Amino acid sequence: MTDSLIATLAARLGPAHVLTDATDLAPHLAETRGLYRGEALAVLRPRDTAEVAFAVRACAEARVPVVAHGGNTGLVGGGVPFGGVVISLARLDRVRAVDPLDATITVEAGCVLASVQAAADAAGMLFPLSLASEGSCRIGGNLATNAGGTAVLAYGNARELTLGLEVVLADGQVWNGLRALRKDNSGYDLKNLFVGSEGTLGIITAAVLRLHPKPASKATAFLGLASARAALDAFGALRARLGPRLTAFEYVPRFPLEVVLRHLPGAVRPLEGDHPSYALVEVSSPAPDADEELEARLGELIESGLVADATLARSEAQAAALWRLRESLSEMQGHEGGSIKHDVSVPVSRVAEFLERATEACEAAMPGVRVCPFGHFGDGNIHFNLTQPVGAEKAAFLAEWPRFNRIVHDIVHAMDGSIAAEHGVGLIKRDELPRYKDPVALDLMRRLKGALDPHGLLNPGKVLAAEGAPEAFPARGGAAARSGTAA
Repeated sequence: MTDSLIATLAARLGPAHVLTDATDLAPHLAETRGLYRGEALAVLRPRDTAEVAFAVRACAEARVPVVAHGGNTGLVGGGVPFGGVVISLARLDRVRAVDPLDATITVEAGCVLASVQAAADAAGMLFPLSLASEGSCRIGGNLATNAGGTAVLAYGNARELTLGLEVVLADGQVWNGLRALRKDNSGYDLKNLFVGSEGTLGIITAAVLRLHPKPASKATAFLGLASARAALDAFGALRARLGPRLTAFEYVPRFPLEVVLRHLPGAVRPLEGDHPSYALVEVSSPAPDADEELEARLGELIESGLVADATLARSEAQAAALWRLRESLSEMQGHEGGSIKHDVSVPVSRVAEFLERATEACEAAMPGVRVCPFGHFGDGNIHFNLTQPVGAEKAAFLAEWPRFNRIVHDIVHAMDGSIAAEHGVGLIKRDELPRYKDPVALDLMRRLKGALDPHGLLNPGKVLAAEGAPEAFPARGGAAARSGTAA
């Protein structure tokens, strides 16, 4: 049956776009962090929605699982296949239409995020979704994981930026929901079933996305602060004065900044002296006065004592250098050894409290552990990472991941937060959901999965456990066939 399926797919897609050689498969079997390594019968490279639909329909008839791939930049094991075929959407990379008056752009799922940004910019508009991986991640994956990024504060996450979708369903049917309407109350909002579903309910092949007016000016500053609570107070003060012009407020404690300064080539300390906490702030304005506006607000914060010191970027190059410090945090942390990562959110008003409680609890649980949190204060999303103690053995440290999950996630849950903020659930958090998710919500999720994918062929074992699914947590070994590395 496998040989027959491969032959059927090759006849429609072309032999060059049905990859079965081990060398060709390898890049599609593990995610960026290398926590999991899977296996697949083949990687398919369809050129359009019709070929995606044909491939899904053929696999459904043969009862072969399908995992969709964008840029394969996920961080929770959601894109790792454990059998079946991978459908790469890389060839579906056309910008179908840009409408500045309607403020929309229609793109195929394989478009690289940076290319979508560039197409919007060429039309005098802004597509504000921005991630450190924007040069390689693809819009289909961004939507499937409801990506957030650094501009959520002003523009919302991927869900808020999506007006319509085109989706291939589990049986190969195509739902054409590519509508650019701001108002449509003609029934259930189907697109929101698929945004954030991590490819478990359908495969997104195209989208209509919201654009925004391009700012006339931007200003970027780096702040030195006495604590996380001072940073939260500074955020509140800036938001009160700037409103939607405050487009980013990124929190960075001392240790993560020191890691970046130690390992990032060309990195320069942004402020003289040493501060317990820092923040990277961006202001966008429809007028050419963003620099003056931010400078005035920073002066007020320094005079009131909320901010100890600040530097304002005086050129695009200086602003890019400041952003490079923030966007390199995850990569540079890997140079310090093993990293246990948590992507969580709590109400904005409780972010500082969460940082204090979680830091204290983790340091008490393992003397010498180096807490390395950073994230988006404006939407309560913190990447609460832990770096191994100096001199510790990496594998032994990573084996403590389940224990630290319980510590951190229990605190998050007690604060009415979420254990999965912007990276999704995937495989690594799948078995955590029953402990923290409302049981009625879980039951509804299972019913939706059963209704839309009755044979469980779309990205099986991700988000919701399925019979025969791989073990969820890599540090325990088992079916995940893990590579043994972690960023």
